Amino acid sequence: MPVEQLVDMEDLRITPKDLPIRTEVLKEGQTFFISLVNGSVPVGNLGGLGLYYRDTRYLSSFEFYIERTKPVLLSSSTRESHFVQEEFTNEEMVLESGESLPIQSLHVRLLRVLKRDLLQRCRLINFNPYPVTAIFRMVMGADYRDIFEIRGTQRKRRGEYLPPQLSPSAITFGYRGLDGVERRTQIEFDPAPQSLRIEEGLGVAEYRIFLPPQKKIYLNLRVSPFYGREYEQARSRTNLDVAFSEAALAQARSYRAWRRSCTSISCDHEIFNRMFDQNITDLYSLRAEYDGLGSIVEAGVPWFAAPFGRDAMITSWETLMVNPDLARQSLRFLAQFQGQRDDPLREEKPGKILHELRFGEMAACGEVLGTPYYGSADSTLWFIIVLGETYRWTRDLELVRELEGPLHKALAWCRYYGDLDGDGYVEYKREGPIGLDNQGWKDSWDAVVTPEGYLPSPPIALVEVQAYLYLAMQRASELLGALGRFEEAERWWQDSQKLKQQFLRDFWLDNLGYMAFALDGNKRQISTTVSNPGHCLFTGVLPDYHAERVARRLFEPDMYSGWGIRTMSKREKAYNPMSYHNGSVWPHDNAIIARGLRRYGHLELMEKLANGLWEAAFSFTYFRLPELFCGFTRRFLGGPVHYPTACDPQAWAVGSNILLLQSMLGLEVNGEGIHIQTPLLPRGVNELHLRDLQVGKAKVDLEFGQSRGKIYCNVLRREGPVRVTIEA
Repeated sequence: MPVEQLVDMEDLRITPKDLPIRTEVLKEGQTFFISLVNGSVPVGNLGGLGLYYRDTRYLSSFEFYIERTKPVLLSSSTRESHFVQEEFTNEEMVLESGESLPIQSLHVRLLRVLKRDLLQRCRLINFNPYPVTAIFRMVMGADYRDIFEIRGTQRKRRGEYLPPQLSPSAITFGYRGLDGVERRTQIEFDPAPQSLRIEEGLGVAEYRIFLPPQKKIYLNLRVSPFYGREYEQARSRTNLDVAFSEAALAQARSYRAWRRSCTSISCDHEIFNRMFDQNITDLYSLRAEYDGLGSIVEAGVPWFAAPFGRDAMITSWETLMVNPDLARQSLRFLAQFQGQRDDPLREEKPGKILHELRFGEMAACGEVLGTPYYGSADSTLWFIIVLGETYRWTRDLELVRELEGPLHKALAWCRYYGDLDGDGYVEYKREGPIGLDNQGWKDSWDAVVTPEGYLPSPPIALVEVQAYLYLAMQRASELLGALGRFEEAERWWQDSQKLKQQFLRDFWLDNLGYMAFALDGNKRQISTTVSNPGHCLFTGVLPDYHAERVARRLFEPDMYSGWGIRTMSKREKAYNPMSYHNGSVWPHDNAIIARGLRRYGHLELMEKLANGLWEAAFSFTYFRLPELFCGFTRRFLGGPVHYPTACDPQAWAVGSNILLLQSMLGLEVNGEGIHIQTPLLPRGVNELHLRDLQVGKAKVDLEFGQSRGKIYCNVLRREGPVRVTIEA
């Protein structure tokens, strides 16, 4: 039967603008799977749905039918970022045999688990009082498109599709890329379908199933992506029913072990419990192990499921309260790719920390940069900061000694390569013919703009990058002191103080009472009002008076939406609440600002910011804050407006909740112990517990509660040498 008779051809094409907001996402290691909420990946979809491995889509179509009709979705839910359960029933229909099938008389349950491979168990039950024979069909395809091609990059040439291979119980698709690598997708069925064929490049599996009343019938399936010689080296395949159970149990055990290694967060508010629990499991799913390189927390699904220097470091810093091993692993991973030479094309410099590392065909062929690409003005600064913060939390001097070489190289980059014109600031300017024009965290092409709406001339010195530089110098001084290099430590401390004085002189806008966005290539202030100056607060680079002016400005109505602080003021010409960086709300941006508000004692503003973001999270699926959302003003009815292509889950958005909670609790770790000052609780929470909080070699259980309008903290348990100071 031709494919066009299996499905409605008008439904075959799906584009990003057609995608419903909600999808189901599974991720494990370097593999992730995105489907519509009904479990399907429509044939010919252009919206990024499918199964991905190493920056390539290995399964681009996955649809299933009862006879010629799609089943009706009843419910769908994902557990622990690797397991999904979906429930379906049937429409009223006439079967191919001529029998009538009443509506809602069949039940279909799809269970899917991701453990490198995608495994599926389908259970069918006939609730009619008589037996039914129905045809169950699956349609599958693999287009092997690179993630950059799916995002919109045009390609002049593509590789060669290999002839599909058929056996009684499996289909194998294949593709030989322009990089010479063969990629294959093996789809196995158990039991074998009555018909397995290729039609118009798609695989069609067809079961004619006899369904006695009330009896459970199971169909199993496995989709395995193979890169290069992995296909030849694949071990013999076990029974698929056993394989599904083994994968589900193994994943459940690994997630339990991960939870046990993390600080436990619990409270008397069920939604907060579910939100923080989701954060913990998302962090685990976003980690990826790379053979011979170790593991790193990846940036986000789908577009940034790869190692990113800035993202990994910020996420690691945000989540030190939960598990400092994320930082240890990510620091070690990035140190292996630290820049060694001067390569203008990839913007590599000695000592520089990578921006992005890719493993797909287009990166291998040089069509995009990423093997690795170094176009980031602040990833090196964050590397130094996070190494310093991790030492404060863990007192792991062995880690510092291990990374002493990379630390010195990173500091040399700050002094000799990051400062393009010798004025003491870190600037950026794209060197190669391709790459990022903007190289701060707002790295879209139009993110740095003047009040008149023009793009400034480079090199650009961003305001927050100089604040990071100040903190990096301070943390470097502490680290060098711990290593016994006292003269170097003193020099970096003195340099940080010089930068602090110079920074205020060059970036403060007297007429606006705010900080400049950046200095352009002529050292002119770019006075566009944006959220970036808020990042200065957590670093401590500003005097109290100026910090208060910045803090108050961020909460004026043109900047604060009611859900969070916008990336750009509504008064600016370039403002667009639906843009990526010029008016949207980014949770990690807000969490960093909240951390700074706590540092300067603006507790009322911090509380307002944190509660607004958490109330926004309640409106998103699984109470998970996405990468960003639109910057429209909060209204009495309705929740925040979704951004259509936001990554979800996205690492530093996941980490935002942890950092917000740490800021609210007033929890600081400075190497000498834990210091808690003026704790606050989320709105609606009266009691909260942190268990197994790791500081150095010690663990602590803390209880926060409210009594007579005041919030208190008690130490419930302490194991190991740690001092806890609580200040009302």
